[in-house]
Amino acid sequence: MKLNIKNDSGLLMLGVRMVIGWTYFSAFYRRIILENKLDPEVAGYIGEKFNHFLPNALWIKPIILNLVENPDSLYVAMVSFTILEGIVGLFLIFGLFTRLMSIGVFGLAMGILLGSGWIGTTCLDEWQIGVLGIATGYMLFLSGSGTYSMDNYLMNKNYAFTKTKWFAWLGSGILPIKDRIFPKVVLVGSILIFGLTLYTNQVFHGGVWGTLHNKSVKPKLEITEGQFNENGLSFDVYRTEGVDVYGAWMIDITLTDSQGNTVISYIQDDLANLDDGVIDNYYIAKVKPGKHSLIIPLGAKAKMNFKDAVFINLPKGTYNLKITDISGANWDHSITK
Repeated sequence: MKLNIKNDSGLLMLGVRMVIGWTYFSAFYRRIILENKLDPEVAGYIGEKFNHFLPNALWIKPIILNLVENPDSLYVAMVSFTILEGIVGLFLIFGLFTRLMSIGVFGLAMGILLGSGWIGTTCLDEWQIGVLGIATGYMLFLSGSGTYSMDNYLMNKNYAFTKTKWFAWLGSGILPIKDRIFPKVVLVGSILIFGLTLYTNQVFHGGVWGTLHNKSVKPKLEITEGQFNENGLSFDVYRTEGVDVYGAWMIDITLTDSQGNTVISYIQDDLANLDDGVIDNYYIAKVKPGKHSLIIPLGAKAKMNFKDAVFINLPKGTYNLKITDISGANWDHSITK
């Protein structure tokens, strides 16, 4: 039965469908056509952006960790992810297999939400993209495509496969759900999505109750595994918060004894000229010397290995390691010999 155009929910979703379609297709377009962001050797490689998600990802952190520790697997995942975004976006723009593509939107948006929903310097950028993608993906699944779509064109041509139940589930048309059940499906799905929205808003930003927080504003380092050995001093440094589009700049690393006396200090020029052997990176995002400081991108983790004669004859005791950022922020770690 032909739908009344005024009641054609797929037609009413036309603007949403095309904008969502372009949102995902443009990701493919940017990385492949406008710039080459799939080359691991080029600045702006999408894998490094993925690494930025790691410190505060929700539920999927083990997956991200496995990928950033294995660059070959990460590259395959980034290429596959990009191709999927291109297909989902293009098919949505044309309204082809709309409900199947809406499932793709739902899944891609869920990945964005859980992986990077905590990132956003001025607004809750990634969180908003994620929750709105999930909600619109669900809406597109319920509505399908309407008058201006390839699904509708195929149905009007009366191709046999468009009359099957599977096409109603994966393409467009009236969903084969009983009328008395359909409102409950809409209600339950909407409540679950709203619940996920409130939960992630609270977890990532404290946006429902308590104190608001934004983990993308100021850099934060975690210093662990500090120890003295026969070769000198080693420790792990891991940047877990701060702006994702540029690194934090460390201008001083100082070790002091229990009386506060300086044992050794590596100042700005020293850190800008560190030898390659000092830094042993764990992930695809690299801790590295910059022009004027030591640069630590978001999500980067490395073992630092400092060798100096001063470490060899140090008396036993407790020492304090302090790392200072160019902003004046600093982080301490106690090390016992």
